[in-house]
Amino acid sequence: MSPDEIRKVTNFLRTKFQLPSISVRKRPQKEDSAEVYIGDEFIGVLYRDDEDPDDLSYSFQMAILDFDLEP
Repeated sequence: MSPDEIRKVTNFLRTKFQLPSISVRKRPQKEDSAEVYIGDEFIGVLYRDDEDPDDLSYSFQMAILDFDLEP
């Protein structure tokens, strides 16, 4: 993902989730995805889907572990 794409997606996520501490960061040696963080905590991966050149989209994948749900 290009720096411009990362900036745009970061701004979208910050606005959508009303969370200024969310950030999207380039992944080492990967061009089709980026990492998503809240502060310094890694929360998931953002994938760029460009199979159809007329329909670019992004998918966010976040795993929630059972111990994360404990009070």
